[in-house]
Amino acid sequence: MKPLLVILMGSPADTEHCQAIAKASRALNVETELRVGSAHRTPEHVLGLIREYEANGRPKVYITVAGRSNALSGFTDPQVSAPVIACPPPGSEIDIWSSVRMPPGVACAYVAEPVNAAMFAAKILAPHDSAIAEAINTEQARQRTRVTQADAEIRGA
Repeated sequence: MKPLLVILMGSPADTEHCQAIAKASRALNVETELRVGSAHRTPEHVLGLIREYEANGRPKVYITVAGRSNALSGFTDPQVSAPVIACPPPGSEIDIWSSVRMPPGVACAYVAEPVNAAMFAAKILAPHDSAIAEAINTEQARQRTRVTQADAEIRGA
């Protein structure tokens, strides 16, 4: 079964941030789905989405995107067996502690940058799909080349 990345946003206001994660994920050959559900306003809807994804048996990772209290990550994680990555949108209203300090047994990862959240998810899914692993290797090689070329240019070589 092809692995899946589920990007769950707390509100439509998070769409731009989620699109950045999705774009980076798709560039790494990760099948990606975006969904909207609020831990505060629509908890039953979120639970329904989670049940749907958990029942399909595919290897998966969830990236939760919600600002302010970021309850979505803490709400999602204990309902799923797959990893959950919190990647809240940037802004001054975010309470970072609500993303990094969870109660015992709630084990979300926190990644601030959308591209890095996508890479982290891809690395989790890579053992299930050689195309993802190959895309990760290609991207890492591209980044190494970029740095070594910059070094050569700065030295005047």
